[in-house]
Amino acid sequence: MGHVGALAILVSIFGCTTAAVPSNNADTAPLKKVADVPLPDPAVRFDYQSLDGSHGRLYIAHMNADQLVVFDTKKREVVANLDGFPNVHGVLAVPELGKVYASATGEHKVVVVDTQTLKTIARVGPIKYPDGIAYAPDAKRVFVSDEHGDADAVIDATTNSLVTTIPLGGGAGNTVYDPGSALIFVAVHEKNELVAIDPATAKIIGRYPVTGVTSPHGIALDVNARLAFVAGEDNSKLAVVDLTNMRVLATYSVGKDPDVLSFDPGLKRLYVS
Repeated sequence: MGHVGALAILVSIFGCTTAAVPSNNADTAPLKKVADVPLPDPAVRFDYQSLDGSHGRLYIAHMNADQLVVFDTKKREVVANLDGFPNVHGVLAVPELGKVYASATGEHKVVVVDTQTLKTIARVGPIKYPDGIAYAPDAKRVFVSDEHGDADAVIDATTNSLVTTIPLGGGAGNTVYDPGSALIFVAVHEKNELVAIDPATAKIIGRYPVTGVTSPHGIALDVNARLAFVAGEDNSKLAVVDLTNMRVLATYSVGKDPDVLSFDPGLKRLYVS
């Protein structure tokens, strides 16, 4: 679940040296505002967003409005405001499929949208509490965090059907795909683990403790450097994990209740919400 917080943490990564810089306002972070664009009413909570860079579209979960907002990043304007996404949380655009996946948590399903027509083409479930979403291209499968179902749900991207659910033994945090290993990684809250899943078999192939982090949720990857960043919700810590041996290299204090993460590979900066 993506939380909207007052504190942003900017983490700059240079090799394995990490500096965390808390920021209460944009002036202290190396960022420059380029536009201020109003989004559709009502002014209630938003959650995840996903960028389709090839088509210049950003898909935004307007969670408490039950809507999916489609934003044109070139024109800097909203091009569509789609209804029918109850309590929408996770969003993932997959340009190669021409689809967007959105977790309609309020109806326990994942909604599949055609990016050309912006029409709903499938509603896949049941999934107890669908949240974060990842896509494994070789297997052509979508993996969905079922946070309250203590599982990851697996969707066939070709047939838009639910294939199976993978028991995790604890609440599912973020689910991400690692192109370097072609594996899915899931943070598991109660286990304080990263779980590795083979997308082709939908089987767990490894469980790795995230030492120093309590209730891991957010995950982001630096694919080239073979690093994973994992945020612990309960103890406000960020772990840096070496993906070559799955060992924690370091932990850092961040803001209270850290949640979703985003990594900028060009500037080597990690953003923690």
